[in-house]
Amino acid sequence: MSEFATRLIAWQKVHGRHDLPWQNTRDPYAIWVSEIMLQQTQVTAVIGYYAKFMQRFPDIATLANATQEEVLQYWSGLGYYSRARNLHKAAQTIMAEHGGQFPQDFEVIQQLSGIGRSTAAAIASFAFNQPQTILDGNVKRVLARHYLVEGWPGLPKVEKQLWVLAEGLLPEHGMVAYTQGLMDLGATLCTRSKPKCLLCPLNSTCSAYQQNRVKELPASKPRKVSPQKQTTMLLLLNGNEVMLEKRPSSGIWGGLWSLPEIGMHEIAVEVAASRFGLQTEVEEPLPLVNHAFTHFKLEITPQPLQLLHKPLQANAPNIIWLPIEDAIDAALPTPVRNILKSLK
Repeated sequence: MSEFATRLIAWQKVHGRHDLPWQNTRDPYAIWVSEIMLQQTQVTAVIGYYAKFMQRFPDIATLANATQEEVLQYWSGLGYYSRARNLHKAAQTIMAEHGGQFPQDFEVIQQLSGIGRSTAAAIASFAFNQPQTILDGNVKRVLARHYLVEGWPGLPKVEKQLWVLAEGLLPEHGMVAYTQGLMDLGATLCTRSKPKCLLCPLNSTCSAYQQNRVKELPASKPRKVSPQKQTTMLLLLNGNEVMLEKRPSSGIWGGLWSLPEIGMHEIAVEVAASRFGLQTEVEEPLPLVNHAFTHFKLEITPQPLQLLHKPLQANAPNIIWLPIEDAIDAALPTPVRNILKSLK
């Protein structure tokens, strides 16, 4: 077993994290849900969501039998909603094709919606003690520094180099402690900024530390200016009720309830009349709301419109009227929820 793995396992057993809600279990479902939630999201943000999600959907069958809308409601605010849609779809696949049992075959795990190689490796390692290597952002940082890997880890050739390194370091035993140790080291000591190198069990063999290049590695992603987009969201109000519209199942905020959007040059009262058959009276716009996505920034103008009279057929397909307090608890994008909260 490599010195890297030996030191890491010994460190994890003493100094690693042992009390996270999804630890100390071999239940592949619980491990799978946590790994999906932890993609691109910090542990501290995940803990509360994980507890509520697992309480409502305690097993694969319960998740598979739920509606996508309810799954999204319990994911609302966590972001990257395709993760929730994929989780739901994969649960249905497991029920239909695997008799409700989470598959153990590493290749089969990767065929489930939303599970890539690294996530599959974490599940296989933690649930089934299989010798599979993970390579998430934390692990890439640890390896890039320890072995002086140049270049941005998102580049295919750099990532390939890191996979080869990671595979060569796998221990013959102690997979759970090793895999958790990699995650813990990157999350607690070998952090992106202000790493605690003096406490690191690998500092004597870390090339970046020895050469005083820790701050340089891993190389940053080449910077691109995020494009700025604008939209107007209609707050169609009838007393204390607000109208929500379900978004298409794919794309940004897919499947969530939201406020209807119109183009910047469209007239709000005309769109309310032509699209929804509503006679309205325009009010002053609310303050602008800015929201950052991975690839662009969105500037939202919330435009309140008071109904002159509510239509007899209020709830059409993909349209619902709710009291504002109830609407806040629906499966909404975070900026929409914040807009509704500002009305209270």
